[in-house]
Amino acid sequence: MALSGMADVEGRPESAGAGTDVTPDRADHAAAVDRDPASGPTRTLRRAATHLLARQAEAGWWKFDLESNTTMDAEDLLLREYLGIRTAELTEASARFIRSRQLADGSWPQYHGGDGDLSVTVESYIGLRLAGDDPADEHMSRAAAWVRERGGIPATRVFTRIWLALFGWWRWEDLPVLPPELMLLPRRVPLNIYSFSSWARQTVVALTVVSTFRPVRPAPFALDELHPAVAERSEPAAARRRTRSWSRPRAFGWREAFVAADAMLHRYHARPFWPLRRHAIRVAEQWIIARQEADGCFGGIQPPAVYSIIALRLLGYDLDHPVISATLRALEDYSVELPDGARMVEASQSPVWDTALAVNALVEAGPAAGIEPDDPALVHAVDWLLGQEIRHRRGDWAVNHPDLPAGGWAFEFENDTYPDTDDTAEVLLALRHVRHPAARDVAAATARGVTWLFGLQSSDGGWGAYDSDNTGTIHYMIPFADFGALTDPPSADVTAHVVELLAEVGLADDPRTRRGVDWLLRAQESDGSWFGRWGVNYVYGTAAVLPALRAAELPATHPAIRSGVDWLLDHQNADGGWGEDLRSYDDPARWAGRGESTASQTAWAMLGLLAGEQRPAVARALERAARWLAQHQRPDGTWDEDQFTGTGFPGDFYLNYQGYRLLWPVQALGRYVRELSASSPARSAAVAAIPGPRAVDRS
Repeated sequence: MALSGMADVEGRPESAGAGTDVTPDRADHAAAVDRDPASGPTRTLRRAATHLLARQAEAGWWKFDLESNTTMDAEDLLLREYLGIRTAELTEASARFIRSRQLADGSWPQYHGGDGDLSVTVESYIGLRLAGDDPADEHMSRAAAWVRERGGIPATRVFTRIWLALFGWWRWEDLPVLPPELMLLPRRVPLNIYSFSSWARQTVVALTVVSTFRPVRPAPFALDELHPAVAERSEPAAARRRTRSWSRPRAFGWREAFVAADAMLHRYHARPFWPLRRHAIRVAEQWIIARQEADGCFGGIQPPAVYSIIALRLLGYDLDHPVISATLRALEDYSVELPDGARMVEASQSPVWDTALAVNALVEAGPAAGIEPDDPALVHAVDWLLGQEIRHRRGDWAVNHPDLPAGGWAFEFENDTYPDTDDTAEVLLALRHVRHPAARDVAAATARGVTWLFGLQSSDGGWGAYDSDNTGTIHYMIPFADFGALTDPPSADVTAHVVELLAEVGLADDPRTRRGVDWLLRAQESDGSWFGRWGVNYVYGTAAVLPALRAAELPATHPAIRSGVDWLLDHQNADGGWGEDLRSYDDPARWAGRGESTASQTAWAMLGLLAGEQRPAVARALERAARWLAQHQRPDGTWDEDQFTGTGFPGDFYLNYQGYRLLWPVQALGRYVRELSASSPARSAAVAAIPGPRAVDRS
């Protein structure tokens, strides 16, 4: 099974819940906090730090499970059915997980607590049909009825209907065309492959091959029960198209033009110019092969991997070909075996991100938790991070930066083609915070990383995650574009992390850093918050930006910082925590900064408040937040958190980073305890007497 089998200490992808009630098994701890509120934050911190230290792998990294939705599991089964390698044992293990996520109304959601999603439900239903679940069974009939009431298969997203077309459940003729000739467009032409985001680009290239061959495998069963009584062939998934200011600006006339172009491409598909088509297919094949990573995966994420396998099979690659077999092994490593025998498929893996966050959190915990900057666990983690630096491969980002040396860090164990600025910034912060014996090596890696980050700055001063100036808008008008973000424009959270790093390494006054600060100030919402691209949502964005602005030497009294702090204060829940529902991406007026309190979002808010002016209202809010974390801490030192607080594609795809419930509270409490100690020397001496992690056997 996958390395991610480390998952939770109990190995669970979900836990008992993170509500506001204090559960009985926490009662003794909560009572102790109430009796001794002065030592509460330190005790909470030390319990959490002990748990986090115990989770480190022998090689030095941390890696927590990454849950998304059951399309990952259903598509894994569909891929294996297509390839003829699906086994009964694996199918039942995946089906067990799929069944566990079904809602009472028969549907499946995108995320915990969300409403049913049509495409997720259709794919999950098919996954259970592959496992042998009878359509007449009560849970299946409820699902089918739910699907029919919402338009059935014709109303699903394009990606779902591509999977259906592979088995003849949908006609290829009724899908948008992705011609391989797209590979031949020069960079100056709109919609060339490098104008797409890195994640979309990898998927699109593989799908140009699949779309060309239009394969159909014999369907193992019919899906008549998923079609409405009168099938309407209106624009599929039109109901899911939502105008969002963050990524989908409307351009009058473009959508109609692309619909007409798609009709022409359907005609061209029937009679292509074969010399050009064959050349385009060869270019696509070579492009795909060149981007396979050392672990066999493509791009470190599920969609490019599965579509690349299908594309290469269509091009004649056997299942035992080294390229195909390596990818299948990588996909198996992306699965997690749960204690009940269920099998969960991860969309990606996050060891570099998790390790950097763990190091930064434990450094913040510091002496209050018995952890010094040269702690062996931290030094070991930095050794591993240094080995993950990408020094000898220039990925797709180099297309627009031909003179920029290789550099950066990726999110996954292996993804040298696609390092990202967010991971790189967090890793460089970790390197800076640890007292490592190889100081020169750390300094050299830091210098290389900073050079690479400056090179990836966009022309407007901000930073995207994987590319610079990847800001196209017409991509969202093509018929294919109904599944999420297709471009990678600068975001507040990523820009903030980079600015914070640059300021910490002494470059706060560098003109490029100041341009990043100016970008952040321009990106502030009118209510004082910042949008969160990669975390949910305005709480995450605001909490990322405020420390960055302070690191960049803006005073705590700066109007932008004060208004951001005020926004956080206004959105603290009555129980003392913070939470934000994922619906804030679609309905910010109602849900921005509102939702059930969670450990990760409470910690984010604390980090934001600690960057502001320490006035009485802030001190009271921080004390209430620390108390919430103390009262809801589990006996083993971590927290329950079923809610998804990570973002893949806003509005379309979300993630439960199962390390967030631990990593961020350790960082926030560490910073909070340090501030309390600095403001009260007497208290600092008192809390120093409390036993810390070093008194506990971490083995």
